[in-house]
Amino acid sequence: MPMKSLRNDHGTLKAMIGSDFNELTIAAKNLATHAFTLTGLGFGTSVLEWVASIAAIYLLVLDRTNWKTNMLTSLLIPYIFFSLPSLIFGIFRGEIGKWIAFVAVVVQLFFPKHAREYLELPVALVLLAVVAPNLIAGTFRDSWIGLAICLGIGCYLLQEHIRASGGFRNAFTKANGISNTVGIICLVVFPVWALIF
Repeated sequence: MPMKSLRNDHGTLKAMIGSDFNELTIAAKNLATHAFTLTGLGFGTSVLEWVASIAAIYLLVLDRTNWKTNMLTSLLIPYIFFSLPSLIFGIFRGEIGKWIAFVAVVVQLFFPKHAREYLELPVALVLLAVVAPNLIAGTFRDSWIGLAICLGIGCYLLQEHIRASGGFRNAFTKANGISNTVGIICLVVFPVWALIF
């Protein structure tokens, strides 16, 4: 069939595009099935761990900007501590974290006017990662205890956010409520998934 007649025949074009989308759908399903088979549920857990950590950091940053909330954001620090992926946690626990903590303490002690209020919680996270005993940083963090703490924090923040918004429906309809609600739901989904699987 010549190209000009193919362009004019919309039924054939729709059929070709439809078949292409069907093939893409089948390929995506096969990819998901094979990835799930090869990596098991651990892949989903590690992805959710990254998503939950990013969501917690997002909520922490969001609260330090003009989008102030009534959320108790200091609870995000232990959540991030227990849910931070091992790669990043290892960096903060090592020499880099020690240097960050050292510089933060020196700036806070000798230049208190230059130490900003919005840096308090991130510095507290690094200090917590550096000075936490191995029992907490290694054993509790990598066990169901850390997941239970994350779940408790996530559930508490979710119910407080819903209460402050005036109900579940309002949590999704207010201007800054949607992003906060989705972020907090991510905080709850990770520990539930990790505890079940």
